[in-house]
Amino acid sequence: MDNLLEKINFPKDLQNFSISELNELCKEIREKIIKTVSNNGGHLASNLGVVELTVALHRVFYSEYDKIVWDVGHQSYTHKILTGRRKAISTIRTKGGLSGYPNRQESPYDAFNAGHSSTSISAALGIANAKMLTGEPGHVIAVIGDGALTGGLAYEGLNNAGRFKKNLIVILNDNKMSISRNVGSIARYLAHIRTKPGYFRVKGNVENAVDSLPHLGKPIHRFLSKTKMALKQILYNNTIFEDMGFYYYGPFDGHDLGKLIDVLENAKNIDHPVLLHVLTHKGKGYSYAEQNPGAFHGIASFDIKTGKSQFTGENFSSVFGNHLCTLAANDSRICAITAAMQMGTGLTGFAKQFPERFFDTGIAEEHAVTFAGGLASGGMHPVFAVYSTFLQRSYDQIIHDAAIQKVKLTFAIDRAGIVGEDGETHQGIFDVAFLNTIPNITVFSPAYYDEMYQSLDLAIYHCKGISAVRYPRGKPFFKPYDFESTGMSFDTYGEKDAKTVIVTYGRLFSFVCKAISDLKQHGISVRIIKLNQIIPVDPGAVASAADAEMVFFFEEGIQHGGIGEHFSYLLNKFGYKGKYFLRAITNFVPHATMLQSLNALGLDDKGMVNMILTECKN
Repeated sequence: MDNLLEKINFPKDLQNFSISELNELCKEIREKIIKTVSNNGGHLASNLGVVELTVALHRVFYSEYDKIVWDVGHQSYTHKILTGRRKAISTIRTKGGLSGYPNRQESPYDAFNAGHSSTSISAALGIANAKMLTGEPGHVIAVIGDGALTGGLAYEGLNNAGRFKKNLIVILNDNKMSISRNVGSIARYLAHIRTKPGYFRVKGNVENAVDSLPHLGKPIHRFLSKTKMALKQILYNNTIFEDMGFYYYGPFDGHDLGKLIDVLENAKNIDHPVLLHVLTHKGKGYSYAEQNPGAFHGIASFDIKTGKSQFTGENFSSVFGNHLCTLAANDSRICAITAAMQMGTGLTGFAKQFPERFFDTGIAEEHAVTFAGGLASGGMHPVFAVYSTFLQRSYDQIIHDAAIQKVKLTFAIDRAGIVGEDGETHQGIFDVAFLNTIPNITVFSPAYYDEMYQSLDLAIYHCKGISAVRYPRGKPFFKPYDFESTGMSFDTYGEKDAKTVIVTYGRLFSFVCKAISDLKQHGISVRIIKLNQIIPVDPGAVASAADAEMVFFFEEGIQHGGIGEHFSYLLNKFGYKGKYFLRAITNFVPHATMLQSLNALGLDDKGMVNMILTECKN
């Protein structure tokens, strides 16, 4: 058979294929995705699971005016291939290439930017209302995974969408997982529905039979649909989705392409909110991903034949998890919390060793923080391990349910700073600025593993109230042979009497150390002030910088509200008369490798040297 994928440039091209050819096309798409992710890294298992569903959606709906909203969006690779980006898919997650998530600036076929969980239903409802108000034609479809249903925002969306007066389709892509195995009552509820598909076939048969009755069929159907009689509960065994106002249909085999097309064709003709329950297998078509979908959720480049990634070994996440286990072995008050990120945050070992003190909340960061506040108020010491980008979702809870409560808990903020290829929705550049607004909080930013141990010990045993330890993705960078961390709130390094001072924190210290070697060759002596505790800033660090003629602050975080701005304020308050220069991040950062991003931002050693040389000449 000819290479069918080569014939696909836009969704309308799918109309030319038979069901048999579309099934063959799905195989070719899977091969393309596997090859692409093996080279670039990315989200593999989730994308392999929705190939047939995506093909069916674009076969049935017309993407020029029908809008598909992907929840999280990491499963949108097939969508991109079918919507004019087939030739560019090899560039995905690379600098200047395609984003790994839906992006409205990238393509008109991407209805809504995504990256975080549980947003699709609310966004789809907004788009549907906009269509209704403007008279624009077209259907709106939200595709949401069962993992995203562990997030409260999904239910806020369902609660409002169930009252919509026109067609709105929500597709529940049920693969029994988010990143780790799903947890909680919703997971159990969906498992119950999966085991009784006959109920819903009976329901459809009852409705069809009633509709077929001459003269009386339609009125009886409308009557049954609008009442909450006990008879309906007996015959239909309502789901929670129907109680929220949706017509529920399913579950259906998410890999039966012909069936999916028929179901979608019927669903788009229902003038009412519809929820279609589709069962898919994460990792389908690639044995290693099928056997271990968690490991292949987000993976670095790998060998297709062996399934082994090129990047293994310890990293900040694993070191954190191991040290927390060491502390917990000697302290029964320590509990670990994750929001569906057990593997990513390094807590798999903790979950095995201390299952009674390990809590996976699902994709529910707001709940996780409030839950931690409750644990802390009861005398435990919770440690919530969470990616920086996802902690953003909990800002109110940090204030209302932790800080104001004056409870003692710790945030382990993973993926702090630039994360690289996942792009603007995942960069960990906002946590410092928003935590800096909260009274009585202590934040540490280690650059190396030994500093991680020190910071975590200080956070748990020496800080009052809320504490946080933030650390980057991956491994530490260059460390000078003669540098040794004191464990104090700040360290100094370089020429003690130098009148040019660089202030920084976290992994940027490594780049600063490289920069001062280059600057020395240009006759510029530099003293480094490395902040280990960044909130609050130690007055001693400010005093140490106050005698400098020039102070340069480099920060791998958003400038407004960050430590660099605050350090400037503290220096001025101290009476500083020299020159102060700040380089931090001022906008969203697109996808590229971490090193490419730091270079583009002027936050690597080359950028630092160029800035300092320029200002010294001036």
